[in-house]
Amino acid sequence: MPELPEVETVRRGLEPVMDGQQILAAQVNRPDLRWPFPPRMAERLTGARINALRRRSKYILADLSTGETLLIHLGMSGRMLISGAQIGGFHHEHPAPAKHDHVVFDMEGGARVTFNDPRRFGAMDLLDTVSAEAHPLLAVIGPEPLGNAFDGDYLAARLAGRKTPVKSALLDQRIVAGLGNIYVCEVLFRAGIAPDRLAGDLTGNEAQGLVPLIREVLSEAIDAGGSSLKDYRQADGELGYFQHSFRVYGREGDACTTPGCKGSIARIVQAGRSSFFCPDCQR
Repeated sequence: MPELPEVETVRRGLEPVMDGQQILAAQVNRPDLRWPFPPRMAERLTGARINALRRRSKYILADLSTGETLLIHLGMSGRMLISGAQIGGFHHEHPAPAKHDHVVFDMEGGARVTFNDPRRFGAMDLLDTVSAEAHPLLAVIGPEPLGNAFDGDYLAARLAGRKTPVKSALLDQRIVAGLGNIYVCEVLFRAGIAPDRLAGDLTGNEAQGLVPLIREVLSEAIDAGGSSLKDYRQADGELGYFQHSFRVYGREGDACTTPGCKGSIARIVQAGRSSFFCPDCQR
């Protein structure tokens, strides 16, 4: 499932063709994805102008001139693909409609944005903008890791006394928004902290030291366009490239990249997810 860097990369790719633009026509080709689409969704979107295109955790939010906000979740295989617009040095023509093109937006600038989702785990909803943050999907989410509300004192306080593994704590969206399995593995490696260590056993300095590393890893991943492992593509159809910079994720049995370390990357399973780490330099 796309994590924060992938969703932010998609948002940035959509921004030139959607932010400030009117939706001339919206087409909804099925009644539901993960859950049913809201009533009259195509009608409510057609003619609306997108006043702001933002991200909250792993959700893309489009604030509309109608007083509603379109919530988009990419799910496991969802893609927001742009055609009919100049992207970089290339002009992407409108392709023939595909089987899994579930929602289509024709924008006033001539671009077409298509939500394609073969596995249909994605979702869209329409929320009242003034109360959008109180929506059940958004209300419980913690601070954004790249925002000012997420700092060392906050994280140290939230981890103090917790009897869960530190990796599980960092994956908890109530503590910090948008972190997923890939990037937590990479952060803990850089921090020298084992993923199965209890969160409450971290010292204050260790907990505070995670914050700049989280920001560092996420910023590097966003700059690389995210990580393409299975289904993820950027809005222009290109792959992300951060997977080429993984130091531990997916590298079981490979030599540790820490200078002077003679260990190799190991894998354990935590809550059904693979955790990759170096037993020699992560304690």
